[in-house]
Amino acid sequence: MTFAVDHDDYPPEYLATILKEVKTIAMVGASSDATKFSYGVLRVLHETGYKMIPVNPKEAGNEVRGLPCWESLQAIDEPVDMVQVFRTSEAAYGVTEDAIEIGAKVVWMQIGVRNDDAAHLAEAAGLKVVMNRCPKIELFRPFWKPRLNQKI
Repeated sequence: MTFAVDHDDYPPEYLATILKEVKTIAMVGASSDATKFSYGVLRVLHETGYKMIPVNPKEAGNEVRGLPCWESLQAIDEPVDMVQVFRTSEAAYGVTEDAIEIGAKVVWMQIGVRNDDAAHLAEAAGLKVVMNRCPKIELFRPFWKPRLNQKI
């Protein structure tokens, strides 16, 4: 079985389309600890205009950046466009199963998280998949490209 996209080298248009179309992101592994990377990513995505839904059974019933935290993806009472995985590569498969169950359109695994079996499962169910990337970084990547035609 082959992948729908090359998960080692994503076309910029693929990532840009996801980030443009997605409105609601459930972050599995969100933390209320402001020193954690997941907190910073959630903050930037939220401030950029995405509706963020923190998911963490240890934080359920509390708030992360003023947003109610849910116990599981299944507990969320509204549609979710993208599930962002801030868990281990091994845990990504179960999160992907849950993402499919709730009707998400995208599974995005954070930097350091890769699970090819989960990617195959998601793509077979019609979801787009991104692995080992950070949406916060990808949002700003177009600005990193040199603009060689600008006058100094």
